[in-house]
Parts: sequence; structure tokens; C-alpha cells
Amino acid sequence: MTNRRLLLLLGLSISILKLSALDRPNILFCISDDQSYAHTGANGDPVVKTPAFDRIAEEGLRFTHAFCDAPTCGPSRSAILTGQAIWRLEEAGNIHSTLSAKFATYPDLLQKSGYSIGYTGKGWSPGRLEPGGRTENPAGPPFQKKRLQPPFKQMRHTDYAGNFSDFLAQSPKDKPFCFWLGTSEPHRGFESGAGKRTGKDPSKVIVPPIFPDSDIVRNDLLDYFVEIEHFDSQVGRAIALLEKSGQLDNTIIVVTSDHGMPFPRAKASLYDDGSRIPLAIRWPGGITKPGRTSDALLNLSDLAPTFLEAAALKPPSMMTAQSLLPIFKNQASKNHHSAFIAMERHDGCRKGGKGYPCRAIRTSDHLYIHNFEPTRWPSGSPDPSVCARAIAYGEIDSSPTKTFMMEYRNKHGIARLAELAFGMRPAEELYDLKTDPHQMNNLAGSLPLAKTQATLRKKLFDHLKTSKDPRVIGGPANWDHYPYYGVIHTKGWSVDPAPTSKK
Repeated sequence: MTNRRLLLLLGLSISILKLSALDRPNILFCISDDQSYAHTGANGDPVVKTPAFDRIAEEGLRFTHAFCDAPTCGPSRSAILTGQAIWRLEEAGNIHSTLSAKFATYPDLLQKSGYSIGYTGKGWSPGRLEPGGRTENPAGPPFQKKRLQPPFKQMRHTDYAGNFSDFLAQSPKDKPFCFWLGTSEPHRGFESGAGKRTGKDPSKVIVPPIFPDSDIVRNDLLDYFVEIEHFDSQVGRAIALLEKSGQLDNTIIVVTSDHGMPFPRAKASLYDDGSRIPLAIRWPGGITKPGRTSDALLNLSDLAPTFLEAAALKPPSMMTAQSLLPIFKNQASKNHHSAFIAMERHDGCRKGGKGYPCRAIRTSDHLYIHNFEPTRWPSGSPDPSVCARAIAYGEIDSSPTKTFMMEYRNKHGIARLAELAFGMRPAEELYDLKTDPHQMNNLAGSLPLAKTQATLRKKLFDHLKTSKDPRVIGGPANWDHYPYYGVIHTKGWSVDPAPTSKK
């Protein structure tokens, strides 16, 4: 081969590589804070208005069975970033912890491959970066300078879409980008009466059967909807920025939430109201037959390998989640017939900073939960003095709904709901989703479902063994003893030290 021909081929190869880099999709990941699956227009709610989410669903893919990896902020976000289940992430399995730098994250891998990365609002949080050997948020460099006056109190003053605009302005035009837009809404607290002041009708609210149907609960839900709408409006502005810059159709847009609503028996529980989340994805260049609805069961950790493969990168072997690209291509996926959800320590609301370790398998027909420490209070102790937050049942955020249920917990019609929210739970739970979509009637131990229970237990534990969950395979399971980096409101509260091994 002549030198001239070799140079021509080399030049052609370089041109192809440059073209490939330019053709790699941008990624805009939009994540709300504490929003359940039901609460978008596209998912059927008649009150909340979410035109941005609805548009992404209509022009892309809407997932009806997407689940967080853990119904608690920090662990859920750690799983999203690393593509791993929380039981593989050591301290990051707890909220108010750290995410070790030894765990690869998709933003870092994308940046190393030529992507421009950044985040605004709430990225990986809450916790401390330094103990994990990190100096920068795993979501990327922060873009937080722009501020706005939110429509209601309790909302964050961050101009999320404005900061995304700043990111786009400084991002090189010849490089793809990956940006994390994370709002603090609809995390509590809410401005009381905000929903009514926007003209929402309490009588039209669909009250989940896990709550009492009262004016207090209906208005609490309306205030929650207002915060969801604030998130959605920021997503809409971000979409408009992409349209204006001509980058919309080469951008994967994901709209989702880290876990479910901040209400009793929802957030910080493995039931659907705590773990099933809205998910819509738009990508004209990669989604076959857009406008579809997918019933595939998936975890948000599946997004990390999806983003990497979309960028023509091979996910590292430590990422055990499964790419969604086959679903994008309208192909059957052998990996998305079950979702797996887990919990360790949420907010340190038991004596000694203990958590409530549990694991679940969610199929299209059933939810099976295994509670490893059933003698502990699942929603936190009723004694506020043993809670880092100094509130009773402190795994559940304070709210009008929680207060109402606690005050009237002995009243007919509320007593059972309060027991479901605050009471103890057995080692095993099994729910038939066709007859009990909100998982209120535990069928574990019933003879007609004994085979189903055994099958699901085996599937769950086989998965935990394969993915090396220390609670199943043995070895240190130190979640009860890892440091707690949250604000401690109770004098003398501390985490019990890990037991020392005997020599």
C-alpha cells in the first residue's frame, strides 16, 4: 500500500470518528424529587398539569412499570449514577452518606469520552462527598448561579432552566453534552393552600386508598401537585431551549423522579406509592415507533448503561443494570420482566441509627417483600428521642396528612390505614396486584398463594446472590453502622459502632 493511499485511508478514518462523535446524542436528564407514578397527566391524573412530561411521552416512550432502586433520595440517585443496586454500593445504600469514588458513574465516563457534563439543582444528594474520595458532585460540575422568585413559598429559588441555558452557552458546539436537571420539588415542605389558590378543585382529587379521604388530605395532595407543576414548567423551558438551539432531535430527554410521593406508606417504603415512578423518554434518532407505551419492568439504574451504549461506549463490568436500548428499538427484552427494590437506613429514626433492611421483587402480577429485621419499626420509632430528626415515625416526612392520620389513628375508618402506615410488618409480604393495586392486603402465608410466594422468594434471593448482596451471601452488612452525615436534631443521638470481630 502506498504512503499516499495510507494517508487517505487514515484521513477518512479520522473524518468518520469526528462524524461519529458529533452524531452521538446529547442527554438531558430531568428528575423531580418525590413524585409517584400516578401524578402526571399522561399517566391519568385528572388534576395535575404536566404538559412537558406529556409531550415527551407522546413523542417518545412512556413507561408504565418503572421503579426506583430505593425509595430514598441518596441511594436512588447513587443507583441511577452507577447503574448498580444499592446493596452493591456500600455506604451509598444509606441516605446522608457518601458515594465512594471507586464506583464508576455514567457522567464521568461520558466526560472522559468527550462529553461536556454539568448539573443544576439537586444532583447526588444528600450526603458528603469528601469521605468517598470525591471533590465534585457525581452528577457533574454545578450550574447554580441563576435565581428566580418561585410562585409559592417552600419552593427553591434556583432557576433550573436558566442554569441549563448557562450550561449550553459555555458547552463547546463540537461536543455532545450530558446535563442533569434536578429540582427539589415536590419534596416537602409545601405552602399550605397553594393548590386551592391556583384554582384546583379538591373534589376532583383521586385520593389513594392508603389515605383517609378528608379535606385535609385532598388539599395536601393539591399542594403537592403545584410543586410537580413547577418541576414540569422547568422541563418545558429546557425543551424550548433545545428547540431554539436546533439540538432537540439529537438529544435523549428523560423525565422521571427519584422515588414516590412524600406521604405515609409511600416514600421510604417498597410499595408502589413509594417506588413506582413516572418515566418518559424522547429520542427521535433512537426510539422506534415513538408514541408507544412500554409495560417492561425496569429500574432507574438501567439508565446508566443505556446512556453509555447510546454514546457508543461499553458499560464497565461493575454496572449490573440492563440497557433499555432493545426496548427503544421495539424489541423484546429478556432482562425486564421484574424490578428489584431495596431499603437500608433512611433517616436514622430508630435507636442506634438502625435502618429497616428489606428487599422486594416486583412483577406484573405480584409484589413480594422480604423484611430482614421485622422487629424494628418500619416507619421509624414512635419515640422521637431515638430519631435523628426528633419526630415520631421519622422515616415519614411531617405533613398535614401524617398529622391527621396520627391524631385520628383510633377512629373507625382510619385505624387500619394508620396501622398500615405506622405499624410493624412481618418478615414476608405478598400482594396480588390485580385485586390490590395499592398493596393493602398481605397474602403471605395463605395456602392458595404458597407456590407463588415460594417462587418469588427464590427469584428474589437468587438475584440477590448473583448480584452479591451481603445480607444474603454473608460478609459485612454495615449499613446500620456507617456514619450519618445528616443534621441531628436529637441530643445524644448517635449511630451504634460496628461490632468488632472476635480473635
